[in-house]
Amino acid sequence: MSMEFWNTLTKKKETFKPITKNQAGIYTCGPTVYDRAHIGNLRSYVFSDTLRRTLEYAGFKVKQIVNITDIGHLTSDADSGDDKMVKGLKREGLPLSLAGLKQLADKYEKLFKEDLEKLNIETADAFPRATEYLPDEIALVEELEKKGFAYGLPDGIYFNTGKLDGYGKLGGLTPAGEGRARVESGEKKNPRDFVLWKLSQDEHLGFESKWGRGFPGWHIECSAMSRKLLGQPFDIHTGGIDHIPVHHNNEIAQSEAAYGTPLANYWLHNEFLTLSDSKMAKSDGNIITLGALEEKGFSPLAYRYFLLLSHYRTQTSFSWEALKAAETAYRRIKEAIADITESGGEISEIYKKEFKEAIENDLNTPEALAVVWKLIKDEKLPPKDIRTTILDFDRILGLKLDLNEFAIVEISEEVKKLIEQREKAREEKNWEEADRLRREIEKNGYFVEDSTRGPVLKMLK
Repeated sequence: MSMEFWNTLTKKKETFKPITKNQAGIYTCGPTVYDRAHIGNLRSYVFSDTLRRTLEYAGFKVKQIVNITDIGHLTSDADSGDDKMVKGLKREGLPLSLAGLKQLADKYEKLFKEDLEKLNIETADAFPRATEYLPDEIALVEELEKKGFAYGLPDGIYFNTGKLDGYGKLGGLTPAGEGRARVESGEKKNPRDFVLWKLSQDEHLGFESKWGRGFPGWHIECSAMSRKLLGQPFDIHTGGIDHIPVHHNNEIAQSEAAYGTPLANYWLHNEFLTLSDSKMAKSDGNIITLGALEEKGFSPLAYRYFLLLSHYRTQTSFSWEALKAAETAYRRIKEAIADITESGGEISEIYKKEFKEAIENDLNTPEALAVVWKLIKDEKLPPKDIRTTILDFDRILGLKLDLNEFAIVEISEEVKKLIEQREKAREEKNWEEADRLRREIEKNGYFVEDSTRGPVLKMLK
């Protein structure tokens, strides 16, 4: 079966055709490391990880880049307001200097990577920082200047969107009102023109260039780093849908204007995670971190399971009740695996075909999980085959089903004897004695679940 993805660029589902056979390059828009990532942010990385795992499962060698924005991301898409990193420096009382920026970036990049590890997200091949690729970013601005796509204003160098046919090809452009045309000490030629190099207002911040001391624009960073590390074009660019109107349209515009080739062949975007019917966003103070979930006793992998219950292109509403239900379902899968102690099973080709059809159809994780549950309930399939098949699927799901905290490693002779006595009482239809023995088993920290395969012993939570 061919693998199909919804391409935001063409607005249709397309068969994935890599540039190089059996290889795939993925660029995933990473965080601006001025604060903790919230669980809405983290949805993008669970989605891109599922994409990567699906490609690897199908035999592709994947190279994934997740950038780290450590300067250049302004608080407004209209090229106004503080740089988000500078905002972080002021919030935390750090010095307004390059040393302060590095200290802030080190702190939040570390926390970001810890969150990825807790969610069992595979480590990217590189986490390039914007400040590490300044020569490439400056060279790209110079190329745009040479080709007549750049012009200067008192506060920086801007891209002239009016000179590029087809600007905004991803769609989703926000209205180009007059209010967006104003920038500090000057006027844009077109309302949607965007900054390529922003001049610094602080002599202690910024990097030297022929235009003056300043910072690369947020968009120029991704174009330069993706080209440097993956080539141009590369296969797949991922990110949240909030990147479509401005950030990703601008990446495409400047990269194609400079080099005359597409930036990426496939653009995949995940939908928002909402909270109380509004987008989760730091700017609104409307966020929940992964740490907050842990403080309430939830496993990060239960949150991963919660996300897999929805298609990545479906807006998903978060609630504590929904997360609790997801955690219960996740625990049930792990318990089902724990109940099967036999090894050496074979992968069911019938279920594998169903699972692959679901996941290779634009990463349909809800359908893929439905296959898992169907497999668990199949009483005709040998238990060891069920276990082996589910663990094979977990190569994509990433739920760490092989590391099972619910598995019972050893049962005492006393408990074994109680189970045998209870089974005998049940056979004799002595239900009162069977209930008494069940209570004795529970006193030892276990409970018995009766199934068509016989009694199943589980640990009390």
